[in-house]
Order: sequence, then C-alpha cells, then structure tokens
Amino acid sequence: MSELADKLAAGVVQMGLQISDEVQQQLLSYLALLDKWNKVYNLTAVREPLEMVTLHLLDSLSVLPYIKGPRLLDVGSGGGLPGIVLAICLPQLRVTTIDTVQKKTIFMRQVKGELGLDNLEVVHARVEAFEIEPFDQIISRAFAEIGLFIELTRHLMAKNGHWLAMKGVSPQHNLALLQGIKSTIHPLSVAGLQAERHLAIIEQY
Repeated sequence: MSELADKLAAGVVQMGLQISDEVQQQLLSYLALLDKWNKVYNLTAVREPLEMVTLHLLDSLSVLPYIKGPRLLDVGSGGGLPGIVLAICLPQLRVTTIDTVQKKTIFMRQVKGELGLDNLEVVHARVEAFEIEPFDQIISRAFAEIGLFIELTRHLMAKNGHWLAMKGVSPQHNLALLQGIKSTIHPLSVAGLQAERHLAIIEQY
C-alpha cells in the first residue's frame, strides 16, 4: 500500500493540489474497493492498482480546481469516476452519480456505505429519463460526443450552470460544430500521464 500512497502523494504535489493525508487515505480506500470488485465485476479495463492511481485517481483529481458546486451530476459514472473522487475530496459538494449498468451502481453504493459518503447519491437510470432538482454542474468522463452529452442532460441543468466534458485531445473541432454555445477548453496536467487531457466547460444556453 505504501507504494500506492507514495505515488498518489507525489502526484498531488506535482499537480499543485491541496489534499490532506486523511483524504488521500480515503482515496486509497476507494481504490482498494475498486481493485477488489474489479476482479469479479469488471468495472474498469485498468487492472494494475499503480496504473489506477494515475489513470483513475490523479486523472479525476485534475478537474478539482474547476468544480464549483454546490450540486454536481456525474453522468455515466461507471465505477465512480470522477464523481466519487470529487465527493471524497469535497465533502461540502453534493454529488449524484448516475449509470445504466446495475453492477456499477451497486458498487458505488457499497463505496458510499463503506466510506461514509453522506454527500453522495447513486442513481441507476438512463440520464434522459431521470428527473430531479437541476444541477449547477454536470460532468462526464465517458461520453464520446459533447453534443449528445448536452442534449441528454439539458433538462437537468440549472440556470447559469455548466457542462464539464473530460476529454483526451482538445475537442475544439467538436465544439465548433455546435451552434451558439459559449465554451472554454482547459489543458489538464495529470502527473505520470504523457497523453493529452483537456476539460471543455460549456455554459448553459
């Protein structure tokens, strides 16, 4: 475990984030659950815990400076990325994770219970059929197409809210095809990851 803790701690410092030792320990507890359940339920294609630190924890943490809240929806959350990571780091943030795959929502509810995440709600549903009080920010790490992401979640977006789309290469061309939107693209730096990462922030319109 110390190797995982060292890698996480070094990454947090390199990325200029302020995350307490206690919170880092909770993130590692979440990672241990993800690794354990992944052996049976195939929640993620990443198998090595050290890789999970970079590809899951640090990648999710890279958007931390852009999270405003107070209410955030994570669409297609899978094993809880980035939603559970953000809920652990920001206890004042009210996070809802939603996924259509039942085994993934069962896992996320298990994490909520074991880690005592009172600020996390897990929903098993299709997002287009989900009705609840609107969210200030809606994030996704898994949606392939930004236009579809916006279309399926527009009814859940609060006035003056923002969509946050986590991407690899810059989605500038993708965004240019959408009419009348205001957006900004932020390059993300993920410690230990050479590949490009970007965050597109799109204003409610």
